[in-house]
Amino acid sequence: MTGGSGFLGINLVRRLLHDGWRVRSLDLVPFDYPERGRIEAIEGDIRDPTAVERAMRGVDCVVHCAAALPLAPAAQILSTGVAGTNVLLQHARDLGVDRFVFISSTAVYGIPDERPIREGHRLVGVGPYGQSKIEAESLCEEHRLLGHCTSILRPKTFVGPERLGVFELLYDWASQGRAFPVLGQGRNPYQLLDVRDLCDVIVRCLTLDRARVDDTFNVGAARFGSMADNVQCVLDRAGFGRRVAHLPRRTAVAALRVLGALGLSPLYPWIYETADHESEVSIVKLQSRLGYVPEHSNEEALRANFDWYLANRSRFSGRRGVTHRLPWRRGVLAWAKYLY
Repeated sequence: MTGGSGFLGINLVRRLLHDGWRVRSLDLVPFDYPERGRIEAIEGDIRDPTAVERAMRGVDCVVHCAAALPLAPAAQILSTGVAGTNVLLQHARDLGVDRFVFISSTAVYGIPDERPIREGHRLVGVGPYGQSKIEAESLCEEHRLLGHCTSILRPKTFVGPERLGVFELLYDWASQGRAFPVLGQGRNPYQLLDVRDLCDVIVRCLTLDRARVDDTFNVGAARFGSMADNVQCVLDRAGFGRRVAHLPRRTAVAALRVLGALGLSPLYPWIYETADHESEVSIVKLQSRLGYVPEHSNEEALRANFDWYLANRSRFSGRRGVTHRLPWRRGVLAWAKYLY
């Protein structure tokens, strides 16, 4: 697998080890988890043919989770997401890999304009990250047309143990007894995904009949509420009796655009441009083809992630980064919580 040191990566590693798989990870970042001695962890770049050949030799299946996240420079996002995927696919063909599972994103749909979004919806990625996923999907589809079993998964934003990033803002404020804002009234339905359910789907793509999995699938929670519900369930879990706050959309989005352009906010456009839209993907195909309905609701996923945060937050004291595994550099948002 690629990206084994990341948030999805470690959750998938743990699931595969539990199921008895032999696991090899290729990642730029050291694999620093307790499971280090139970897998073969290779440090390397998916854009490096030598590293990819070393990692892929003798492998039956590849799960491609690695990506440069939206806070990275645009050139890095595109080269990792597109050129890196191309290197992986070429070596998968040359080395006779049986199955290739690509973790894409619902960012390929752009700003939601219908509900639920089906897999045949036009692809209009927001920013370099969304565009990189669209181009990488195209490469995967070419791989499929050449007769290679290729699953493309488009998960909604997924949460669970090891997830920080933008969610750490909410968890930090909630744990300090503060309210947390949403754009507008927050009544828009907003589907998320539990990482455990995503791992279930990946395992099905690795084990079910090839004809069933050789396709593109949306993956999202079957049970979910509104954006305000998502935030409120964390505030309720914190136990301070705080309620969701509301921000005027136009004013807030305009301010976030300016702050982002000045490098004073970690929030990228896809977050605040979609936060007040109805956002749901159809999982009918997932259910009919793979026989799977995600088990966990938005609230269950968020509560589990918040509980993990409370138990582990001391590990991240003073640390900041641009990945899902670390709290983000907050810029002026570091002071915004004092308003709530």
